[in-house]
Amino acid sequence: MTRHHDGGVAMSRTRHRAELSAIAAVITALSAAIYVGVDAGDGPLDDTTAAPRPAPGRAAPVSTGVWVGTWAAAPAGGEPLTGTDGTAGRTVRNVVHTSVGGTGARITLSNLYGTRPLTVTAATLAVAADDDGPAATAGTLRRLTFGGAPTVVVPAGGQTVSDAVTLAVPADTDVLVSTYTPASAGPVTHHRHARQTSYTADGEHTEDVTGGPYTGRSTSWRYLTALDVLSNEADGTVVAFGDSITDGITSTPGANRRWPDVLSDRLRAAVTAGEDAPRYGVVNAGISGNQVLADGQGVPRSRPRPDGDLPTADNPSGLERFERDVLGRPNVRVVVVDLGVNDLLRNRSLADPDAVADGLRTLVERAHARGVKVVGTTLLPFRGHRGSTDAREGVRREINDTLRSGTVFDELVDVDAALRDPYDPRRLRADYDSGDSLHPSDKGYRRMAELIEPEQLEGSAPARL
Repeated sequence: MTRHHDGGVAMSRTRHRAELSAIAAVITALSAAIYVGVDAGDGPLDDTTAAPRPAPGRAAPVSTGVWVGTWAAAPAGGEPLTGTDGTAGRTVRNVVHTSVGGTGARITLSNLYGTRPLTVTAATLAVAADDDGPAATAGTLRRLTFGGAPTVVVPAGGQTVSDAVTLAVPADTDVLVSTYTPASAGPVTHHRHARQTSYTADGEHTEDVTGGPYTGRSTSWRYLTALDVLSNEADGTVVAFGDSITDGITSTPGANRRWPDVLSDRLRAAVTAGEDAPRYGVVNAGISGNQVLADGQGVPRSRPRPDGDLPTADNPSGLERFERDVLGRPNVRVVVVDLGVNDLLRNRSLADPDAVADGLRTLVERAHARGVKVVGTTLLPFRGHRGSTDAREGVRREINDTLRSGTVFDELVDVDAALRDPYDPRRLRADYDSGDSLHPSDKGYRRMAELIEPEQLEGSAPARL
């Protein structure tokens, strides 16, 4: 059964397959150009379609819609213990969960933390047959190409976007993206806390539909940083930008209960019910441990930044990665920023509340320069956590007072007021606490998403004067 977390009746896989077969029959009867988009650099993805390029041996659809993000994960660092062998001689099958559906799809692969070029000689995409499993739904597996070729070489520190493939991608469904790499590129660019099981197989098994060869398991997403769809059911992307709270580090694995997942469910349910709600795909750009101002620790990136400055460590700051992880998403309309707690907890000296607020204002200015609206949240309490002190609590309150003053974000969601213990506002309410006094429980993540009103996501950024 495909999970729906808004309390509605779950749609069965049988129904999914029937819908896919019907759509596939219509698509096959049509002919037109396949949409292609390739980017080998670090800049924004192209939301437009390229000149027609028919796929060999496959009819292409007549399709309308816009490119939106249905899933994403921010590259967070080089995977430990992969510097020598990487994933050489193995197939990685990433399992990801869609927010909205479409009639075409494309992926982004990243070699941001690799020290050598990443060669991918085969890649496929398919709709999963079961939740959290490596088997594909019959008839949905598609070979991916890059500039018309089945092989792509991604330079160290770079990324690439595949050509689009014709595929009916349902909303709220697991999708399989498989890549085979014959040689090591050094440390594997990954997103550590996937809260989703992915798979590996020895040898080249990208076109396997049974899932049988995929005996290895992984709790990280490797190389894959985005899945976009050509969609008629959505006209924009909302990016959730934050730290481990947005990453959903304490949410139930495999259940898609991070607050961005719940927000996606709410928007989709509202649109289905005919309510006046924005039609957006929701993508998660949270990185556990992320800060507004400071980079994390770890092995430096393999090349300097575009401005020629020194390489950046793993887990780059919000200021460092905002362009790539937010503004680089297709048709981004809104960003929800929940960031700042780690600036307090990971700073050995007392954080400067004005500096944190100014850093958030810089993110807002960059978003506004691209016409993107910014919704922000207050900082959740953390009394009881090992990093909690009275002085840090004072800084948290000072930052929240500034956020509530209306001088930072376009809209504010006061998660602090809603999730704190009414008898001790310095700590999370017990049923909203995962148990570590910092990260919410599934119920707490749901509450966070419920606080975001659909109308807060509507409209545009204020005009620049």
